[in-house]
Amino acid sequence: MRRAHIRSLAVAVAVTTAATGLTGTALAGPATGTEPASASVASASSIVDAARAAAFAHAAATGVAPGDELRAQDVLIDPEGARHVRFVRAHRGMPVLGGDLVVHLTERLRYAGVTRAADHSIAPAADEAQVTGRQAEETAADVAQGSVKSVELVVDARRGASALAYEVHISDSDTAEGGGSRTVVIDALTGKVRSNTPDSEEFLSPDLVDTLRERGETLEPATGTASEPSGLAATPAPGAARYPAPATGTGTSLFAGKVTLTTTRTARTSYVLKDPSRWGTETRDAKGGEPTSFARGKTFTSTTNKWGNGTVANRASAAVDAQYGITKTLDFYKKTFGRKGIKNDGKGARALVHFGNKVANAFWDPSCGCMLYGDGDGEMFKKPLVVLDVTGHELTHGVVDATARLEPTRVDAQGNQYGEAGSLNESLADIFGSAVEFSANNPKNPPNYLVGEKLGLDQKFLRRLDRPSLDVLEGAIDYWSPAVYDAEVHAGSGVSSHAYYLLAEGSGRKKIGSVTYDSPTYDGLPVKGIGRAKATAIFYRALTRYMVSTTDFHDARTATLKAAKDLHGLNSTEYKTVNRAWAAVNVTKANTPADRH
Repeated sequence: MRRAHIRSLAVAVAVTTAATGLTGTALAGPATGTEPASASVASASSIVDAARAAAFAHAAATGVAPGDELRAQDVLIDPEGARHVRFVRAHRGMPVLGGDLVVHLTERLRYAGVTRAADHSIAPAADEAQVTGRQAEETAADVAQGSVKSVELVVDARRGASALAYEVHISDSDTAEGGGSRTVVIDALTGKVRSNTPDSEEFLSPDLVDTLRERGETLEPATGTASEPSGLAATPAPGAARYPAPATGTGTSLFAGKVTLTTTRTARTSYVLKDPSRWGTETRDAKGGEPTSFARGKTFTSTTNKWGNGTVANRASAAVDAQYGITKTLDFYKKTFGRKGIKNDGKGARALVHFGNKVANAFWDPSCGCMLYGDGDGEMFKKPLVVLDVTGHELTHGVVDATARLEPTRVDAQGNQYGEAGSLNESLADIFGSAVEFSANNPKNPPNYLVGEKLGLDQKFLRRLDRPSLDVLEGAIDYWSPAVYDAEVHAGSGVSSHAYYLLAEGSGRKKIGSVTYDSPTYDGLPVKGIGRAKATAIFYRALTRYMVSTTDFHDARTATLKAAKDLHGLNSTEYKTVNRAWAAVNVTKANTPADRH
């Protein structure tokens, strides 16, 4: 399971269309189960061809050069007619790291602009390796303390310059909790390590875990047992005797109370914890091991269609939380944006609970499209981290990975990540994880702008969006400054999370539900919010249309302004409030750094 994440450059094209501009159907896997109309496929193909031609025709703006190959990752069609094609790039047959771009077209398929990750030529100064692939493998295996799965010659165009390099995928790394996979990039001229990055996204950073241990904190998450209605639960047809068939079950979770689950009935008194109404979303038991594939996890079955008892003694209790959290996250993205699955490909998500031996974390693993939940270490972490906003947060990393692929600037030897693009990734995960809570609206897990409030921390939450600096554990940041460029990503995430909160709710003191918020501004000037729904739609549109792997906070300001203009117009209150919200966290056009990426 924790195998190397090999990113494929051959990605199925997906088209998104709808009246709202935020909904759509993925051609790769339509939710209806029917094949898309051939005209739609032809339309996608013509849009991709037009965008590719425009990229080469406008090379001065796009940075595309002879020897480059553009491969479409997805296509978005807006109701107002604009088209957006996201490309990954190869140069002379070699994948380009940090070479992604989005080409924007008008309704008539004319070039309208570009959002690009690399703002420089991606051709490396030297095109002949001085280091062999075997040498690169040995170096990567040594620094990542794992086994080599594959090695490939690439162009590394990240961090403002291009170089010939080897991308080495490592599995079973002893440097990652639970033995994860890593991607190590080795300079093909010098043999030096250019980057060493974990493929999975951990909810708790190594620094945070160390801080909690130093403080002697023990996480004792609160549990609940109230009932909660189902959102999209399916019921078997009267008299139906054909199997498999959808069924409505009941789960007693650790954190969310009693919940309704859609399951699969395989015989008269046999049920599987697999949801056919959400593209086969399933949770399995890793049995304390690290399965090499999801298929090796043990299927959760029941003769009564009742799952868990609300205690850790029952292995199905954590599975109920996991399945509930995943389905509520999928529901949020589908109902709000028409997104059909994490990758918008009409496929469900999967989870393995009881993963590893005393693993005190939760992960999104892109190599299998899975959530992995450890059981805790039995000392500081007493229960699995299967809380709703944790799941919403981690699955959003999957959405980011399927769109902008925001990446940290660097990762230290302990596994802590740094840089604004990585901070923005964490911020979006917090923003949409919070939105999942509001969408679920579970009285046993009341929605709010706090993250990790059910973990039992002394400060009563892990992070919060209204005033991030109240998170003393991670040293979260309220306002941008040049120092944020190299901040640890969970600390740095406060900048854009704060901007989002101000956009949604405004500044000052207010009570929402049972939580009192008091959001300050950098310049002391007030901000009047436009509402959570509009703010969330603007940030989602910015992510899917106008962000790329190197997007920093000033880029994010530009991306959200473009999204607000698309949705509401250049002279709208919403557009002006986006600009004001970023200024309130000290991100302005005037203080944009000259030397970036």
